[in-house]
Amino acid sequence: MIPMQQHFDSVTYALGSAEIEMQMADVRPLPIFSAEAVAFLTALSARILADAEAKASPDVVTLGFWCRPAALRQMQRTYEAEVNRLGRGIVFHIAPSNVAVNFVYSCLAAFLAGNASIVRLPSKNFPQVDVLCRIFAETLAEFPALFPYFLFVRYGHVQEVNEHYSRMCQTRVVWGGDATIEAIRCAALAPRANEITFADRHSLAVIDASAYLAVEDKERIAQDFYNDTYLSDQNACTAPRFVVWLGAAEKVKAAQDLFWRTLHALVKDRYTLQGVQAVDKLTQLYRIAAHAAARQVPMEDNLIARVYVAELTEKLTAYKAGSGFFIEYAAQELAELRPLCGRSCQTLSYYGVERETLLRVVLAMRPAGVDRIVPMGRTMDFTLVWDGVDLIRTMSRAVQVI
Repeated sequence: MIPMQQHFDSVTYALGSAEIEMQMADVRPLPIFSAEAVAFLTALSARILADAEAKASPDVVTLGFWCRPAALRQMQRTYEAEVNRLGRGIVFHIAPSNVAVNFVYSCLAAFLAGNASIVRLPSKNFPQVDVLCRIFAETLAEFPALFPYFLFVRYGHVQEVNEHYSRMCQTRVVWGGDATIEAIRCAALAPRANEITFADRHSLAVIDASAYLAVEDKERIAQDFYNDTYLSDQNACTAPRFVVWLGAAEKVKAAQDLFWRTLHALVKDRYTLQGVQAVDKLTQLYRIAAHAAARQVPMEDNLIARVYVAELTEKLTAYKAGSGFFIEYAAQELAELRPLCGRSCQTLSYYGVERETLLRVVLAMRPAGVDRIVPMGRTMDFTLVWDGVDLIRTMSRAVQVI
């Protein structure tokens, strides 16, 4: 049973209201990929792709393409045989503070799984959040029956509010890292509620040196890598922090020179490095130098910080800095990736390596990590299986018929 609405002065509603929150007690779960969900996402996509403010943010435009009708049909094919699935009820989402549009993907995945959502919005003031809250409100005006399915709230680190929304939900989704998960878990869930957590992770990129040297359009590869890294300041868990080169030493050296030079031209034109970010890079460099056989590779400025290591060890995953901080290694074979593929490894992106070969090697390692293998430039593409978790199946329940 959902407790009666409590008044919290610390909560502000970016979408919905206290009255809507009370109505959520009577929300019925929907089937997965319900007609209501598909119609709403189709209308939301159209509004995003036509909105002038939305077009100013590439990540918002990407979201609009993600939920367009053709994309929804492709997602639905995976679950066509599962006609006996209903949502679990209410999903309480703790959005990460460092990725602007993640909260919408989480919320829409829950809606496709048949659920209503209470979303604690990012603490950082992203302009994309305000744009998306406005577009959500405009789209909901076309679907008044769906108002009780969406509640977007803002509040600080208030345990009483965490406890309130945790009692209301049947599934809790926590994005934002180990410390956030530990803090949120102090708030108890209902006995039958489940929880999905997305902890601190790291990612890596693998580049075949010969394949890179052979390609003509090196600017496109630089753009793909830029999108994977600098667009999120490397704050996203999907952003590679390690760059592993494959090939003979002379090929690797030539490929590195061209790759970083081409990337630097792009970064210099599009990216602004803040002073605090430069200091953080320097701090991590000193930390690595004190504990590992590492050396800094000279660059003309601090827009790209490169640290070359002679050996890959799991301890290297502890060194984390954003804004263009990369640890490099030259490998003779893919099996040398193993130390980076521990439990905290999320995404392995690649260029010039056969996907099937990479998958075969990774599966043979039986690693505790590596949940995604994607082409370079696609690391931030959101899918309904994330960090190895099938969001549709985990946020819904199967009605068994015998």
